[in-house]
Amino acid sequence: MYLLYSLALSLLFLALLPYFLYQALRHGKYAGSLRERLGSMPAVARSDGRKTIWVHTVSVGEFLAARSLIRRLKHQLPNHRVVVSTATATGQRLVRSQTESIDATFYFPFDWRFSVRRALTWIKPSVVVILETELWPNFLRECRLRDVTTILVNGRISSRSFARYRRVRSFMRRTLEDFSLLIMQSQADADRALQLGAPANRTRVCGNLKYDQSALADSEASRDVQLDLDRLFELSRSAHLIVAGSTAAGEEAVLLNSFRELRSQRGLEDTRLLIAPRRPERFDEVSGLLSRSEFSFARRSEFRALEGKLTNSDLSSGNTHDVILLDTIGELALVYRFAAVVFVGGSFVPSGGHNIIEPAAFAKPIVVGPHTENFRQIISDFARDHAVVQTVTSALTGELARLLLNTEEACAMGARARNIFLKNQGATECTIRAIADLID
Repeated sequence: MYLLYSLALSLLFLALLPYFLYQALRHGKYAGSLRERLGSMPAVARSDGRKTIWVHTVSVGEFLAARSLIRRLKHQLPNHRVVVSTATATGQRLVRSQTESIDATFYFPFDWRFSVRRALTWIKPSVVVILETELWPNFLRECRLRDVTTILVNGRISSRSFARYRRVRSFMRRTLEDFSLLIMQSQADADRALQLGAPANRTRVCGNLKYDQSALADSEASRDVQLDLDRLFELSRSAHLIVAGSTAAGEEAVLLNSFRELRSQRGLEDTRLLIAPRRPERFDEVSGLLSRSEFSFARRSEFRALEGKLTNSDLSSGNTHDVILLDTIGELALVYRFAAVVFVGGSFVPSGGHNIIEPAAFAKPIVVGPHTENFRQIISDFARDHAVVQTVTSALTGELARLLLNTEEACAMGARARNIFLKNQGATECTIRAIADLID
């Protein structure tokens, strides 16, 4: 079965090779990380004799969820190295900027036996912690053969993934049995794992780590960036600021149409829009869309390049624009606090939606589209308490106008969202106890 899996993986890689080459030539993606993805790790990741905890986070969202967990692991196990891998360039850039508590960072290897073995031989982990749904059979099998403790943390199995996994249930059972411990987000996730063959005595529920992530800026550097953003664009003085986070292709056009309609309504003439596309390779595309609109706009990156050299005229030109394009990585959470209403993207297109917990931490009213499959449980919890608005494109303008004009209702919705955020915290502590017990 593993041979068939490796063959299928190789065929898939060959089929996607033209796409990888295009992305490498057009956007510079993948080319610089190929050696690491083939298992040839950077010198800084090489074992230095200490026990090593390898934490794998796919991209930005998973790393942000794991950040407090990583800090706690480093604090409780100071004699261990903590290294972090990602699968995306955006995740890699963010992790490399977080030097505290992390001894090395690199790309996760392709799940071929030769690349997995090379990476494990180089790093020599004693514990591997994997976030959410990263189930790589060859990697997990090789870890088991080397007596490496493997832990799935913040595990989730969506109903859509569950339907796919059931078709290869016997293979999934072997994969899940290679985990030393599975810590799932919810009982529903745990039940799906058990139905796929996860050992009951190694499966437990600790809640969602994303409720514990510190969306509130907790470092001096974050506060400085937040102040700079406010100073540049006068965000705190914009009473009707819509922040559209993690938008996907096609959603920006919908938002601009709604924005146009909103500004034509009495009392909403001063509405402003901040757009943060999910993928960096789309920054120029969205910039082009904005340049063809009738709205004035500013790109955050243009002001970042001038940091330390800004004049009063630079500042005044930044804060007079109708639309702000947040074309940077890791700053979205810092601007949610200034929003009057938040739209969380990836939900008007069938991509599964994105995390709504960060704006909830700031007690903001949240609007999403109908496609939120990747966060079904979270959306269900918020919808049950009327702490999120789920709508379709044709009704978007009306919902935004209602929340922008009715500040009392918007504040009440935001307060309910923050209460859910606070009520569901504690997953990090539960997870740390489970990992410590297993390592001990």
